[in-house]
Amino acid sequence: MQIFAGRPAPARLHRADLNLRAFSSEVAPPRRRLPSEAVTTAGRGTSMYDLWRSGFVRRSLTRVHASAIAPSDVTWLPDQGPFAYVADPFGIVRNGITTVFAEHFDYRSRRGEIRYFQYDPANALIAEGVALAEPHHLSYPSLIEDGGELYMLPEGYKTGGLTLYRCVRFPDQWEPACCILDVPAIDATVVRHGGKWWMFYALPGPTDRAMRELHVASAEALTGPWTPHAGNPVRSGFHASRPGGTAFEIDGVLHLPVQDCAETYGAAINLLRIDALTQDAFKASVVRRFEAYDLLAGYADGFHTLSGHGDLTCIDVKSIRRSASEGWVRTQFKVRRLLGLNGPRARRQPMSETPALRAGGRV
Repeated sequence: MQIFAGRPAPARLHRADLNLRAFSSEVAPPRRRLPSEAVTTAGRGTSMYDLWRSGFVRRSLTRVHASAIAPSDVTWLPDQGPFAYVADPFGIVRNGITTVFAEHFDYRSRRGEIRYFQYDPANALIAEGVALAEPHHLSYPSLIEDGGELYMLPEGYKTGGLTLYRCVRFPDQWEPACCILDVPAIDATVVRHGGKWWMFYALPGPTDRAMRELHVASAEALTGPWTPHAGNPVRSGFHASRPGGTAFEIDGVLHLPVQDCAETYGAAINLLRIDALTQDAFKASVVRRFEAYDLLAGYADGFHTLSGHGDLTCIDVKSIRRSASEGWVRTQFKVRRLLGLNGPRARRQPMSETPALRAGGRV
């Protein structure tokens, strides 16, 4: 997840009488610019910034689609404090243990890394730690199973490419398997559908391109080569383009969660029903909308991840905060950067020197 602050969400995000709402028509939003910084001035002596909370529900994506989530349904990951958060959650259940992977971001270091949180069947937290850290920012740790292997496809767009990681030891050891795209894909979402692999992603660029374009690529094998869709970008607009979670099927029809960024970054999830998907054709329509409402007190300003695996669904919700301490936090970041403290504790072998990565396919 790229980090963007936003102005307060419209009043409809604060209604306390609903949790999730569906709508059946697409409404074009007004054009707006989103700030390019994580923290922006909100008035004299205060600044505005985003905090996220992630959680999980023991219900499949198809069941979540069919019925609303109640606040009591959600198990929330631990609060990370006033200037840090976990977002972009993706989870999996193995041997009765639920493991949720998420981006951990601290405004004092401004570099995301992937952390894991493990829960027992009674939803008690039993372990947590760092799953993957690199010198560059990481987020959106989507999980993919293929050929008996578990992979993670985190966003690391600042490297200029998209690297697939293979699980060596679950949940805290991952190695680069290959670079599957040589473009800086954002929030890449991969799914096996119709006998081939499909990837949905955004691209960085001016005028908030990452918020308003949906791109597609396809491949015969997960490791590629990947072929960009002939119609890229296949979809444009701030309210339903940027990927926001796991693609899944309902009665054999593929559905893709995408973010609504029209009013603020990650204001809500709109669910796309993909009516046509070939190498040359793409057609989709919004069939469901998910908003935060009163799922978690103080976090009604956004909802931008809907991911799932089996009988587990993960979500996150946003709170837009204001603080007079932002100047001190920014100073801490600068001091840490001067002292070389903003990187991971141990640097991974450079990708150019990793044999497994060099052997991978590229577009």
